[in-house]
Formats: sequence, C-alpha cells, structure tokens
Amino acid sequence: MTVRVRPVVARDESQWSVLYAGYRSFYKLPEDGDGVAGTWQWVITGAHGLVGLVATDADDRLLGLANLRRFARPSTATLGLYLDDLFTSPASRGTGVATALLEEAAAVASREGASVVRWITATDNAPAHRVYDGVATATPWVTYDMKPTLQPGVQ
Repeated sequence: MTVRVRPVVARDESQWSVLYAGYRSFYKLPEDGDGVAGTWQWVITGAHGLVGLVATDADDRLLGLANLRRFARPSTATLGLYLDDLFTSPASRGTGVATALLEEAAAVASREGASVVRWITATDNAPAHRVYDGVATATPWVTYDMKPTLQPGVQ
C-alpha cells in the first residue's frame, strides 16, 4: 500500500471526524460529537498552534491522523512539537501508516527548527510501543495530571 502524508484540508472533515471519533473510542473516552467538531475547528484553523496531518491511500482516503502542537522548552530555550493525537484506522494498522505520520512529524519539526517531537502513550499499548521504539527513544519521565483549583464564585 502506498501511504502519503499531507496537511489536513477542509475536504477531510467527514473522514477525519470518523477517525478522530475512533481515536476517542480507542482510549475509552465518551462519545462527544461536539468535542470532535471543536477539535476539528482547532486543527483546520491552526488554533492553539495545532498542525494537523493525515495519511492517505492512492485514492486520497484517510488512513490515519496526527495532531501536533507547538510548545516552548524553557530548559533548552527551544521550541518543540507535541504529538497530541496519533490514530490509524483499524484496517490500516501494520501497514506503515503510523510510521509515515511520525516521519512527517519529524520533518515538520525540522522545517520549523523544533528541537524535539514529544508524545505520551498508554503503558499497555504494546502495538504502539513497537512502532514508537522504531523511530524514537522512550524517556524515563512519568506524567501527572492535576485538576485546576476552583476559584471562589466560579462553578
């Protein structure tokens, strides 16, 4: 299969939305059409520094997606790209789609002068780990999430 990676464009919305809903389902997030639509708006407009990539077949059918976001790295005084989302359709897994998206993410980082492409993944996602281990180095860092403090009078 020939895989091509390109920036997301407006005509991708319906196929992208199906893929992104699949991504949410894979990570056991609740169905959220408004969330998918809102994320699409961010990706297509580049809001919040987002860069949307899609992998396609020869007929321009979407096989996978990657959403990148720029971030500052104060410790190195450089910029990096954060891979927020990477997803391939179940039928496309094992065909090089994820690797092609990651390689293009590295190319985008190079073109933008970024110092790193960084991401997290679930510890039990062994198939993803096999792909990631082929293109990147796992770090020893542990990720934490903290809820914002409620402010008085804010619901």
